[in-house]
Parts: sequence; structure tokens; C-alpha cells
Amino acid sequence: MKKQLLAAVAAAGCVTAAIAAGTGTSQAAPNQAGPHQSRAAAIATARANATLHAGVTRGQGARVTDTVLDRSGSHVRFERTYRGLEVVGGDFVVHQNTDGRYTSYSGKHLAPFTLSTRATVAPQRAAHRATGLVHYRATRSTPRLVVLATGKSPRLAWKVTVEGRRADGSPAGKYVFVGARSGRVLASWPSVLNDTGTGNSLTLGQVPIDTTNTGSGFTMVDPNRGGNETHNGPATAAPLFADADNVWGNGTTSDPATAGVDAHYGIAKTWDYYLTTFNRRGIANDGKGARAFVHDGAYVNASWSDSCFCMRYGDGDATTYPLVALDIAGHEMSHGVTSRSANLTYRGESGGLNEATSDIFGTNVEWYANNANDVPDYVIGEEIYRSYNPATNYVRRMDNPALDGGSLSCYSRRAKSVDVHYSSGIANHFFYLLSEGSGAKSINGIAYNSPTCNGSTITGIGRDAAQRIWYSALTSYMTSSTNYAGARVATISASTALYGATSAQTNAVQAAWSAVSVN
Repeated sequence: MKKQLLAAVAAAGCVTAAIAAGTGTSQAAPNQAGPHQSRAAAIATARANATLHAGVTRGQGARVTDTVLDRSGSHVRFERTYRGLEVVGGDFVVHQNTDGRYTSYSGKHLAPFTLSTRATVAPQRAAHRATGLVHYRATRSTPRLVVLATGKSPRLAWKVTVEGRRADGSPAGKYVFVGARSGRVLASWPSVLNDTGTGNSLTLGQVPIDTTNTGSGFTMVDPNRGGNETHNGPATAAPLFADADNVWGNGTTSDPATAGVDAHYGIAKTWDYYLTTFNRRGIANDGKGARAFVHDGAYVNASWSDSCFCMRYGDGDATTYPLVALDIAGHEMSHGVTSRSANLTYRGESGGLNEATSDIFGTNVEWYANNANDVPDYVIGEEIYRSYNPATNYVRRMDNPALDGGSLSCYSRRAKSVDVHYSSGIANHFFYLLSEGSGAKSINGIAYNSPTCNGSTITGIGRDAAQRIWYSALTSYMTSSTNYAGARVATISASTALYGATSAQTNAVQAAWSAVSVN
């Protein structure tokens, strides 16, 4: 079948610039020995180590965006600034042992540079140039002065966020970087990451959802999970779903609240998954809930956007349902987790890793929920099809991604240039092999047969250990520019910190990457 795309939205606006210094502390895995240093002490020593080892030189600053404490010590993530401006692509992580001694550094190395921060191109001109580049109806263009450090040398640029809608009504967005002194387009990538499917059955059955009693009725506001909200209609002005008797939907699309139930349940299960598994309190790890907008338009899509901190779900078409399947909901919200941690740039190999991260965690949300009406599997988006057949109807599958006709199961140079939904297959394949191993098997009634690219035989370490390694790699070691070679290093480092350098888990990580030709 033709490869379909699932939706994921990064930030349509400032992704990390507004994050306060030192927000949040997360753990790589529960029940592990904590670090000897306190969080405050870890940040203080990391600042000193950033100056010594990360090239934070004259004119530059470093803003703490996350701090992860685990058995190996601390991992302090920084957003680099230059004369107060965000340095896009300059983010890094300082790794320290339990007593604060520097051990390593993740991120792009920037040589000392001097750059004028005076723009000669007006922001209005940059916005006009960026708007002319997109192929959708733009509704807003917001320029912000930054230093772009994704190429060979840093350049002053206007980062223009162009938001709008496609012809089918689905949300669209792009970051366009316009030279602040040349007026040329220097780079661009999506800010709203849409993954298109072709169908969605409302198959979760009867499920409990947490709502708020207003005194005169009930609304879909979850008081137990940071105030998660579910709205009925387009994201611009949609009201909350409301009901008089707290009984929602009728199991069919004839009642708009039915899709609202799926979306509200999906937010809750994703929240619970991250909290229970990783001690992460919400998408941004700040205890604050997100919003879901169901019936956003008559399009076959779903998305996450940081600008509204929300999911938006289209109603599908004549052959599809609203795209509110559980693994899609987990996929979308996991893009928010990525944007608030590694912030993997949504293009090239880092974009493939971004997509794969959402596939990996969306799949694990489904396993966590363990809903009898949506049996957990390694097949992504199968429930969006009216005619359910997991062997043929799916968006992506992890055991052998190439079966969809477009995804890459093995790494090659093509990973740098193909669509990120195709290059994501490499990491999806890695994760399946790491979890379940190679060869043929049946899991929950679905047949899998995962080959290796080098002819090796892989023995899996189990999904629990595999997900902890990926989460630790994402939140402690990966940065915006991480590629597949960097992902190998990051996951080996994460596994070493969690289980030890000579452990079966770390050996399996290395073998699984080699099995997908990432060496």
C-alpha cells in the first residue's frame, strides 16, 4: 500500500525560548538511586562546565531548559543565546557524574564567533518573503530575530512562523529563516507537522473519562491531569464539550461527543503513561494540561502545535472517521514532549527521529492503556480504518517498516533526503528489534516478521527497558541536530547510565543499531 502520513505538530511560535530557566526535573526511570548533587547544585556546576567545554564564549549565554537526574549523575540542557538572541541549532546538554564532575557534552560544537545583531532587512519584508514561500493559505506571519547556527557558520536571521490552513482545511505552519542582512531564505522546516491517514474507527468502547461539574452540568475538563481540555470545533473559538448528565456520545459519529470521548481518553492515557513510566508531569513536565480540538475541519489529519499547546483532529472523509485513535493521540502529544526536550529539527535525519519518537511513544501509550477494544500492537494507526485489517490497513508498522512501500527499514544515505515519515522507519525498526528481537512471531494475535539488514539474529530486551532507554536518550542526550549516528551514541549513553556499559541492554542497543545499518 502507499505510505500514509500521520500528524504531528511542533511549535507554531517560540518552541523553547519562553521556557523559564531551570523548569522541571525528570528522572530517567523510577526507583533508581538519585544523584548525590541537588538539582540546584547540578545546574550551578553545569553552567561552569558549559563555559569550559561547550564553547559558551564572549557575547553568548546559556539558558537552562531542562534538568534530568539519574543514577549516572545529571544532564542539564541549555538553549544557547548570543547577545540575548536565541541561537537556533546551538542547544546542548552538559553531562556530569554524581558529584558534578564533567563527563561529556551533547550537541553541535560551535567555534567562537562574532556577529552583528543589527538587522538591515525589515521584519515586514522578511514576513512577506516567508509568506510567499509557503503553499497554503497563510493567516499569520510572525518574525523574530535569531541567530541561525544550523549551517557552517552562524548568521543573523528572521525566524518567521507562517501559520495557515491547507486547501482541505487542515492546519499548516512553517518556520522560514530569512537572512536579516541579505533577505535571502536560509532555511525552513515545518512548524505544524501533519501526518495524513485514511480512516479511523471509534473502537474504544465504553471508557471512563474525568470531567468537571460546573453546577449546571459537566464539561470535558480533566481536574486530575492538569486541566486537560477537549473542545468541539475549530481551535480558534471552539467551546468545551458540555453535557447535562455526564454521559457522553453514542458510539457513532452521529453524536459529535463520541469523537470527543476518544480524544479526552487519549489525553488522559498519554498523561498517565508519561507520569507512571517516566515521572513526567504532563507534556511540558510542568503539571499543566493540554487542549484537544475535535471536529477541527473536514480533513483527514491530526496534529500537535506548541503555539496553542494543543491537538487538532480532522473529521476525515467519506471513508474515514475523526482521527482520534489512541496511538495517534499519543503520537501527537509526544511531538510536544520532543519539542520540550531534544527539540529535534523536523527535517532530514533529525526529522525522521522526531517522527519515530512519536511513533515509539504513541505505540507505548497504546500498550499502557491496554484497552480490549484496541489491542496493543506494533502497528500504527490501524484503528483509523473502517475496514479493520491490521495485516494490510495501517499507517506504519515497526517490525518491517518497508512493507508500507515507502519507509526505510535500513539506514542509507537516502535518510538525509526522503520524507521524515519514511526515514522514521529506521528508528522504528530499531525499537522493535530492541524490544522484541528479529524473526517471525505472533503478539496479541498479530503476525510479525522482523528481518535485520546485516543478517544477524537479535534477541529483544523487552519493551519496558527499550522505552526507558529511548526516553532517556531523548531527554538527556539528543539535541535539535541529532542524526542517526548521534542517536546511536545517545541511546548507548542512556543505556549505560541506566543499566551499565557491559549490560545485556547496552549490548542489545549496539546490536540493534547495527541490525538497521547504523554503525
